[in-house]
Amino acid sequence: MSHPPRPAAVAFDLDGLMLNTEELYQQVGGEMLRRRGREFTAELLDAMMGRPASVALQLMIDAHQLETSVDQLAAETDEIFASLLDEQLALMPGLLPLLAELERAGVPKAIATSSGPDFVREVLSRFDLAARFQFILTCDDIDQGKPHPEIYLLAARRFGLEPAQLLVLEDSANGCRAAVAAGAIAVAVPSGTSRRHDFSGATLVADSLADPRLYAMLDLPRG
Repeated sequence: MSHPPRPAAVAFDLDGLMLNTEELYQQVGGEMLRRRGREFTAELLDAMMGRPASVALQLMIDAHQLETSVDQLAAETDEIFASLLDEQLALMPGLLPLLAELERAGVPKAIATSSGPDFVREVLSRFDLAARFQFILTCDDIDQGKPHPEIYLLAARRFGLEPAQLLVLEDSANGCRAAVAAGAIAVAVPSGTSRRHDFSGATLVADSLADPRLYAMLDLPRG
């Protein structure tokens, strides 16, 4: 029996997929709401995950009717987050071996994230990762954030591919919805709280970036 051709390129989400930053953002959100006598609920966390920061913070404001602005919360986020990076920032399991196998196979790859360019440069520089990707798309490159498909449609165009030739790795429901809506091959790689998300439309819900089923989809040898 023949198997589907290897996807022509791979697009990686960043937060929670390549780096443990979703976990750190949960700490940040919890601290910001604790300071205001509020609770960071699972429902609010799910709604915020995978969205651009401005949208996510507005959801937080609306959910708790906070008397503050997105800009004020963004500045507070940066302050709290900076205190966590040096000691807690880490790569997600399986990332480096997967990158190495894609490189050996000559499969091009990109990052497509809802985060801003300054933050992306900061976290990638800590692991010398940026140069390993053909291009990096951030929230500054699009008008409509995930779950809108714009960022993955743009990624396919940048690769010179049809969306169906692009495999997308995502950890959140909002990101996976964006990939599915773009017509890409959506693979969910949830961790932590995102394991409870609805990944309807995903071709695969992987256990991790080391999942042998993901390697099989990419026609890669397992190390």
